[in-house]
Amino acid sequence: MKVHVLVDNNSIIDRYFLAEPGFSVLIEEGECRILFDTGYSNIFISNSQKMGLDLSHLDFLVLSHSHMDHTWGLDPLIRHFSELRAVGMPCAKPVIVTHTETFTSVVEETFGEFGCLLSQEKLARHFQLKLTDKPMWLTDHLVFLGEIPRKNEFESVLGFGKKEGSDEEDRVIEDSALAYKSDNGLVIITGCSHAGICNIIEYAREVCKEERIHDVLGGLHLQKPSRDQLQGTLNYIITLNMKQMHACHCTDLQSKIALSQVVDIKEVGVGMSLQY
Repeated sequence: MKVHVLVDNNSIIDRYFLAEPGFSVLIEEGECRILFDTGYSNIFISNSQKMGLDLSHLDFLVLSHSHMDHTWGLDPLIRHFSELRAVGMPCAKPVIVTHTETFTSVVEETFGEFGCLLSQEKLARHFQLKLTDKPMWLTDHLVFLGEIPRKNEFESVLGFGKKEGSDEEDRVIEDSALAYKSDNGLVIITGCSHAGICNIIEYAREVCKEERIHDVLGGLHLQKPSRDQLQGTLNYIITLNMKQMHACHCTDLQSKIALSQVVDIKEVGVGMSLQY
């Protein structure tokens, strides 16, 4: 499996790509091509072109959750595909795979709408949709985990605005991730880890029937975490004996420094490609 970082908060030094507070990667697994999240704007398209990567022949478009830094690139992607077709260039119609709640509107009082701006009905005109809260295997080795059970008491689940039709703070129940079964153990790719990175890893082990963890790539949502959450995460990571972790996007510096005491923390930035 190859993973190409198209969007992250950082770019690699002396590689002239654009960065933004969002996340998007292109995954190549055998003959299957998966776009995981779309970031906040259209930069995932321009960055992919600079990297020599073609987004016109995707099999799947997986969305980790609804928030703007992962879904607001959908609109420029639709325009990109429409422009390609307008000049007679072939363009696939990928299957969107995501949780059933991803397209429910999310609003915060002072900010306004910060969930996906496009409705399920609108997206169905441009893509095939596969909405599920259950695990879904995209290839023989790569699985969309669906809804993540939240069992760890130390992983605080913050509320973010309110979903349409609810008076409760939104706990981002749709937050999900991908897990890849490599020869060396699982590689887990996350968007923001609102479900808790330890909960995600535990569920991936259960779904894939594999205890070994080789790598984690993506946002860990460790932004000024409580002492209990950070220490609980560190204690859990120690037990995994994993080789490395590519923590990025919504992982703050102090959390990366703390994690580096228990696992080899690798740099991440736009323009990077990883192979497993």
